[in-house]
Amino acid sequence: MIDYNPKEWFKYIFYFQKADTVRKLTPLILSIGVYSTVVAYLLLIFWKFQDTTDLKNISIMHSLLGFVISMLLVFRTNTAYDRWWEGRKQWGALMNSSRNLCMKISALIGSEYQDERSFFRNMVPNYAFALKNHLRGKYLSAEFEDTVLGKKTDLTVEDHIPNQIASAIFARTILLQRQGVLLPEHVILLNSELENFANVCGACERIKNTPIPLSYSSFIKKFIFTYCLTLPIGYVFSLHFLVIPFVMFVFYILASLEVIAEEIEDPFGEDSNDLPIDRICSGIRTSAHALLK
Repeated sequence: MIDYNPKEWFKYIFYFQKADTVRKLTPLILSIGVYSTVVAYLLLIFWKFQDTTDLKNISIMHSLLGFVISMLLVFRTNTAYDRWWEGRKQWGALMNSSRNLCMKISALIGSEYQDERSFFRNMVPNYAFALKNHLRGKYLSAEFEDTVLGKKTDLTVEDHIPNQIASAIFARTILLQRQGVLLPEHVILLNSELENFANVCGACERIKNTPIPLSYSSFIKKFIFTYCLTLPIGYVFSLHFLVIPFVMFVFYILASLEVIAEEIEDPFGEDSNDLPIDRICSGIRTSAHALLK
């Protein structure tokens, strides 16, 4: 039986993290509140429109368009979440392939080959860290230890660093096969894990380099903004000055869905709503060091 703790509800209701939409939308929410106040004052106090005015019928438009805007936002959020979940599956696959590769290398290459085991122990997690930096646009020069050749391999900013590391791992595997440390059938056994490194990289690059079309995202923002600008005109005669918090709340709900979708559609960043890539990379390094010690 699951122990239900109602305190968790209050914790998340009143806790505002750095990436919370309330923080990001506060200036716009306040602006909408000021606008609604001005509209309510002009219509009710300054111009003294009556409840019988035709402006009250604008609320019919909101009833008709409410369903449309909800469907657009649902599609927008689902599309963004699909990208986030696809990224998570790819990094999960990288974690599994890294562990499987290290387990196979540990079984195939004995403890007498410490240099070779050290190479894979370092380079397998290096690939994960390099892919993380590649997806985040951190094209920094990185140095990795080549324990067999006894020198440093400098990976420069001009190159695709994950590809270089994957190529180095595959080249070392072929070298060990030529030296007789690995048999040809061993290379076939390792090939699926090595191939999956490139497959994961390609899938993540596809997500990263294929953003949601700008025209679609721009249209939703314009739709939400126009919808909320006309809300106080349609409902001020029935809600009076209560229309101010009403419009602010509606804008917060609609705009928050768009902001959340924007945050998760590129899941490889460093925001709190992005994938825990740093933790996954650390997990791969821990597993590699444990299996190939």
